[in-house]
Amino acid sequence: MFASLMEGLTDAIGFVVGALLGYGLGVTFGLDLFAPGYGTNSIIAIVLVGIGGGMGLQAARYFRSPKADAE
Repeated sequence: MFASLMEGLTDAIGFVVGALLGYGLGVTFGLDLFAPGYGTNSIIAIVLVGIGGGMGLQAARYFRSPKADAE
C-alpha cells in the first residue's frame, strides 16, 4: 500500500511541476492561458501546459524506476 501511495504522489508532483513549468514558459513568451475565448495564443499556452505536465509525469516515472547498476 505504501508503494502505491508513493507512486501516486510522485506522479502527481511530477505532473504539477511540469505543468507549472509549461505555464511559466508560456508566460515568458507572452502567452495568456486565461485569455477570454480560444485564440491562437491561448491554445498554444494550453498545449504548453499539457506537454509540460506529460513530460513532468514521465520524468517522475523515470527517476522512480529501478536502475540497473553499471558494471
